[in-house]
Amino acid sequence: MTATRRTFLGMGAALLASRPALAADAQPENRSRLILLGTGGGPTPKPNRAAPSQVIIVNGDAYVIDCGNGVARQMVLAGVPVSSLRNIFITHQHSDHNADYGNLVWLSWATTLATKVGTYGPPPLKEMTRLFLEMNDYDIRTRMADEGRPPLKDLIAAHEIAGDGPVMQDKNVKVTAALVEHPLVKPAFAYRFDCPDRSIVISGDTRPSENLVRLAKGADVLVHEVMYLPAIEQVIAREANATTLRAHLIASHTSTEDVGRIATEAGVKTLVLSHLVPGGLPIIPDQVWYDAVRPHFQGKLVVGRDLMEL
Repeated sequence: MTATRRTFLGMGAALLASRPALAADAQPENRSRLILLGTGGGPTPKPNRAAPSQVIIVNGDAYVIDCGNGVARQMVLAGVPVSSLRNIFITHQHSDHNADYGNLVWLSWATTLATKVGTYGPPPLKEMTRLFLEMNDYDIRTRMADEGRPPLKDLIAAHEIAGDGPVMQDKNVKVTAALVEHPLVKPAFAYRFDCPDRSIVISGDTRPSENLVRLAKGADVLVHEVMYLPAIEQVIAREANATTLRAHLIASHTSTEDVGRIATEAGVKTLVLSHLVPGGLPIIPDQVWYDAVRPHFQGKLVVGRDLMEL
């Protein structure tokens, strides 16, 4: 056997030896992936957390829930091809959840997206979509002419939802919505994704909600917004509208204690804390969030971080 042949065979053996590791990293077709794209709550840009968003991936298809500022870049950082975008779900019409709704589809289209994206959320989602396309018509027409791209309007199918019940179902997931309470924003929704291997619930923004508990009954994973009350006073002290802001936060969000109780009542297996308020400065250590919730929930507890996969 020549040296060249031995070298070639040795390289082949080494390559084959590496295959089990590669196979272990590969995802079974029906295994769902949940990636927290952004975990900070509120509209202000933060140095340590991106704006609220999640993506669930099944069979290579991506389902994005909420589109805070920078969601397209977060998908790229997470290694999720923007061409895999299939559906977008908006929980409610607040800027930290919808600021990049149109941008996500637009920037994906300007990259490699060529398949239709269904979008779902509260009114005025259809009007938002129409106005977004109108606002960016010049760029869209230019890229169609210069780059041969299809009309962007043909790739967006916007659907408005107004109440509890089924939202959509395809070969990968069944999606159900439940009205939650997030004054003064109405309607606001939580979503449940029943995937082939597990169920995942995204709370959206809400104060303690019995409707959410019903939606999340027996779920494998509940991603729930959370507010750490001891730090709220420190945050709002810097705001000119401190009194109004404090009243909104208390009335519209869920404390660490109540998040634990809700997850326990729903009987979920894993509770993931996200949309953390405060999510910027002061920076609250993960252990503080964990310790505040743990007495009220005995299942698996995860303090969410940007780009974390579960």
